[in-house]
Amino acid sequence: MGFVILLRALVSLLGFLLLVILAAAGLALAVFCIQGGDSGLSLPALADALRLPDLRDSVDGSLGDLEDSGPVDLLALLIGLGLIALALALLLGVFVPARERLVSVAPGDEGLAARRRALAHIARALAERSDGITSAKAKVKPARRGGGKVKVRADRTRQTEAGAARERIEHQLAPLSDGFRLKPKVRTRLADRGSRVQ
Repeated sequence: MGFVILLRALVSLLGFLLLVILAAAGLALAVFCIQGGDSGLSLPALADALRLPDLRDSVDGSLGDLEDSGPVDLLALLIGLGLIALALALLLGVFVPARERLVSVAPGDEGLAARRRALAHIARALAERSDGITSAKAKVKPARRGGGKVKVRADRTRQTEAGAARERIEHQLAPLSDGFRLKPKVRTRLADRGSRVQ
């Protein structure tokens, strides 16, 4: 699971870098197409600046060595196999779907479960129903063997004490936290001036 997530991140990074390189190459090509001829901002001048004739000669020599009969160059073989393995790993990162971790109701019960984002929305709505709370944010982190944690950060009015606000929120969260075996962790802070109880 973690390996697939790492491959997905690598594919995203490589895709972004490839787009940046293509954009820069396109911009350079557009700039060098402004002027004709063999000097200044022309395509032959760009080819000379990038030393493309020298590159062609060296690649031509390397490909000629590969085509010759004789012993196979071990380094070239290992590099080719490594590139094939890297390409297969990147394809795996693209096509294997990431499995979303769900919060199950009972231990080992995969039949009845909920997505953590939906549970976080419910926890936020329950916390905002508490007296003296102006707004709340919630996150749910599922545990590997069922249950998990629900973290709530709430803004309270100046008239509401922190301990009382925490107790009210935990009381509102009780049906959710008991049903899904979520351990509540509630933090409160003073709301900004002008915030009103919802």
